[in-house]
Amino acid sequence: MPWEWFSLIGTIAFAISGVIVAMEEEYDLLGVFVLGLVTAFGGGLLRNILLGIPMGQFWEQGDLFTIALASMLLVFVLPAKFIHYWNRWGLFLDAVGLAAFAIQGALFATHMHYPLSATIVAAVLTGIGGGIIRDVLASRKPLVFQEEIYAVWAMLAGVAIGVGMPQHNFYLSVLFCVIVVCRMLSIYYGWKLPRRSLRNRPVDENRHFVYRA
Repeated sequence: MPWEWFSLIGTIAFAISGVIVAMEEEYDLLGVFVLGLVTAFGGGLLRNILLGIPMGQFWEQGDLFTIALASMLLVFVLPAKFIHYWNRWGLFLDAVGLAAFAIQGALFATHMHYPLSATIVAAVLTGIGGGIIRDVLASRKPLVFQEEIYAVWAMLAGVAIGVGMPQHNFYLSVLFCVIVVCRMLSIYYGWKLPRRSLRNRPVDENRHFVYRA
C-alpha cells in the first residue's frame, strides 16, 4: 500500500484547509502559511513529542514541507470561485488524510512497544492534532469537539492496531477504507455524538426552560 501517497494527499488536504480558515479570518500571507503548516504538520509534531521520537526526524520531511508550501501558495492566489470547489472534494481528501495519519500514528506507537492507551492517543493526535491547533490559532472552537464525528474514527484506527491487528498491507488497507467510508458516512448522514449544554434556551409556551441535549 503506497502510504507515502496517502500521507502526501493528507498533508496537502490539511495544509489547504488551514489556508482557507486563515483567509476566512482575513489573515495576512504569514498567517496563511502558519495556519497551513500547523494544520498539516502539527499532529505529527505532537505525536513525536508524546512518543519521545527525536525531533530531527520531523525536520527530515523536506519534500513534504516544499509540497505543502507550494499548495498553500497556489490556493492563496487562486480566484475565490475555484476555492469553493474545495467544499466538494476537500472533505473526501480530508478523510483520506485522517485515515492515513491516524494509522501512521498508531503504527509509530506499536513499533515502539507502547501500550494500547498510547497507541490510541498517538492515532488521535496525528489525525486531528493539526486541526485543533489551527482552530485555536484562528480563535475558533475546535470543530472536532462540537460538530462532527471526527476524532472517533482516528480512535478506531488506534484501537484496531493497538489490540493486535496484523500489520499486513491487506489489513491496513481494509482499515484505511473503513475509516474513510465511516468518515464520509458521518458527513452524509450528519452523525454527531451526544452533547449537553447548560446554556438556557428561550422559554417555551409553558414557561419552562428548554435545555439543549
